[in-house]
This record gives sequence, C-alpha cells and structure tokens, in this order.
Amino acid sequence: MHGQVVASEFRPAWWLRSAHAQTVYPTLVRRVAPLPLVWEAFTLSDGDFVELGWLGSEDGPLVVILHGIGGSADSAYIRGLGAVLAAAGWRVCLFHFRGAGPRANTSPTTYHSGMTADPREVFSALALRHPGRPCFAVGFSMGGNVTLRLLGEDGDAAPVDGAIAVSVPMELRPCADRLNRGLSVAYQRVLLQRLRRRILEREALLREVVDLDAALRARSFWEFDTVFTAPLHGFASALDYYERASSRPLLGAIRRPTLIINSADDPFMRPEILPAPAELAPEVTAEVADRGGHVGFVAGGPGGRPVYWLEQRIPAWLRDRLAPAWRERIDG
Repeated sequence: MHGQVVASEFRPAWWLRSAHAQTVYPTLVRRVAPLPLVWEAFTLSDGDFVELGWLGSEDGPLVVILHGIGGSADSAYIRGLGAVLAAAGWRVCLFHFRGAGPRANTSPTTYHSGMTADPREVFSALALRHPGRPCFAVGFSMGGNVTLRLLGEDGDAAPVDGAIAVSVPMELRPCADRLNRGLSVAYQRVLLQRLRRRILEREALLREVVDLDAALRARSFWEFDTVFTAPLHGFASALDYYERASSRPLLGAIRRPTLIINSADDPFMRPEILPAPAELAPEVTAEVADRGGHVGFVAGGPGGRPVYWLEQRIPAWLRDRLAPAWRERIDG
C-alpha cells in the first residue's frame, strides 16, 4: 500500500493567478497584528536554547508551528495561522529554530533544512509535560522539510500525532538550482539578506568556526551552503547537505497521519520534486494545486477580498484528526 497524491481544492483569486503574485502578495501586502505571545526559552541538551512562543487555550490540543528559512513568529503566514488556531481552541506553540529569535544563542550551531534534533527535543518534552494531550506539527517551507524528515527518521516512534507540511522543498538540490534562475533569483536575494543579518548577529561565535566573510559574500544558496551551512553542520559539501537533508527519500517511512500541501507552480522549486504515490507511506496524502505559489494560496472572497485558504484547510484537517472528546472541546 502507498499514500495518495490528489488535486487540491484550492483555486486562486482571479486577480492573483500567477505564481509570483501568489507568493509576493501575502508577504508584502498582508498586514497581521502581532500575537500576544508568552515566550519560553527551552533549554536543549547541548546547553543552548530555542525560543517557543505560546498562545491560545491552556488546556487545548497542542499544535507546534515551524517557520521557513529567514522566517519567524513575526512572519505574516505564522501570525495568521497562529491567530486562527488559537481562536479555535488550540494551544499554539510558535517554534523559533535556533538562531531565529531575538535572543543571542550560546553556540555557533544554527538551523538548516535537516535540523530535526531541536524540534524533536521540544516535541519529546511536550509529550512528558502533557501526557495524553494530542500534539501536531505544522511546518512551512524549510520547516515543512524538517517536519517530514523528523517523521520519516522516527517512524513509529515519532513524538507527534500527525503533521502538515506546506510548500515543502522535498529535494533541496533542484530547489537550489531553481532559486538561481530567472525571476526566482529575487527570492534568493531576499532570503540570503535575511540569513546574512542573522549571522551578523552572531558574528563573534561564527567567525571562529566558518569563513564568515565568504558566507557574507555568497550570492546563491549553492555558494552559501558550500561555505557556511555544510562546514558548520558537518556536511562534506553543499551537495552532501542537499542529499542528506532532503525529506523526499523518507516519505515512505512516515507512520503518522500527514498532509503535504504544495503547488505545481511554486517558484522556489521544480514540479519534478513532487513525489509519486508509490513514494508515500499509506499515512501520507499530498495535495497539489496547479497554482498557489510559495506559501501563498490566496483565494478570492466577496468583493475581491483575499481569503487565506491555508488558514481554513489546516485547521479543518487538524480538527478531523482529533478524537471525538478533543473535537468537542475545541468546538465549544
């Protein structure tokens, strides 16, 4: 048996039909108010920490949201989904990958697309803190790749009850190639600018272990991952990193209900990275939209009002995975 690849029900707003419009509009035009987060510095086993932002019902089912590369709890897509889930009765945790938050970390280790150790520690701790409480993961882009890898690596022992991964670069090498071509170079430039700002905040730590000047000069992910990501995290090269950190090879090993939401026109990747049904475990469904861009999926409402479809689809899928007693609790 294997999983399913199905056509998504998403339909783009008529005035946002192109991949670039879908990608850019939610980032540059949408405004979402800051969330009333309570922050926790979660201590990791190596003595460093990650930041967790909490909101929502104290006794609701748990959902941990993992951001994409260069993102944070301030990203519009994180704020939007966090607000919707909190309003629906969930206990929401916004996971900052190591080095993504405002506080200075104590080690040079940072995050990358295969960094499953840190979220695994958090999920395992949450299971001990809240025995019997359902816990789900929702990962966007890089965070989606990390989520799928964690589930595939852990199989039956995965410390979550299910997961959703959105706009996932399941094969990193073709995605790095795609971002180095055509109009997608503009996205690459923005993401690298964000990463440069992050590493400059930790300059003293990082200069001791990598060629920081070369990393700051990098103009493509191939260059950046060659001089920064790979040597900092023990990979032999950028290619070694791309092969070992991609989630696609592990999709058949997932043993938790999992939904993948991608669009065929995503300007961060190529259509051929999308898996075939035979690659998916029976627990995995991939919904593929013809259009939607990268973490876009903006539909049209009455009067041309934008509708952020992911904030409907994700809560609905999560609710359907809950046992009846928990479903009744969030339904009020």
